[in-house]
Amino acid sequence: MPDGANAPRPVSLLSRFLRFFFWHFYHGFAWTYDSVAAVVSIGRWDDWIRSVLPFVRGRRVLEVGHGPGHLQLYLRQADLGLIAGIDESPQMAHLASSRLRAAGYSSLNLARGLGQSLPFADGSFDTVVSTFPTEYIFRQSSMLDVKRVLATGGRFIVLPAAWIIGRKAADKLAAWLFRVTNQAPRQPAEVVGARLRAGFEAAGFSPVVETIEIRSSTVLVIVAE
Repeated sequence: MPDGANAPRPVSLLSRFLRFFFWHFYHGFAWTYDSVAAVVSIGRWDDWIRSVLPFVRGRRVLEVGHGPGHLQLYLRQADLGLIAGIDESPQMAHLASSRLRAAGYSSLNLARGLGQSLPFADGSFDTVVSTFPTEYIFRQSSMLDVKRVLATGGRFIVLPAAWIIGRKAADKLAAWLFRVTNQAPRQPAEVVGARLRAGFEAAGFSPVVETIEIRSSTVLVIVAE
């Protein structure tokens, strides 16, 4: 039996509720995703998503957890080459497909599946990217499978969190909402980045933690090679 210091912490009622809420938010209520994201970020969500684009390298890019397809569209508009995405939610797959078709793209390259069991051949991509993923992306099984589908010298980019740091009343309210819903860590970006680095290193990546200031907010991006 583990001692008190090492015993796993019980899952709080709030944590259980949030898992339940976000599962339904990402599935049955996926149609509300864009509106809610825009409100809680006070219009910064798209800017946060776009912040990973300068780190993308190569002509074959996979997004894990593509959600409603915003980054899929931005990657195509950047004319980077082969763009693919994977998500386990059929509702998000529908939203992403509709967004790409509306923008005139017929080759969607979207797959249904899990991050820890990617249906792609070894070395298929130059960059794998994931923005605001849940904890699955940091599991060793997910990281090792990402590493498998990356070409030699490939890059794994994760945007795990953003902090609203503005002093206006709306900024303070948004920052509070992010904290109480566990969408923004309570520790500073430097502390969170240092903690996350260990998991990447254990999977054989060499991670670099980047912080980007965007409109009174800080975005954390991990670039691992």
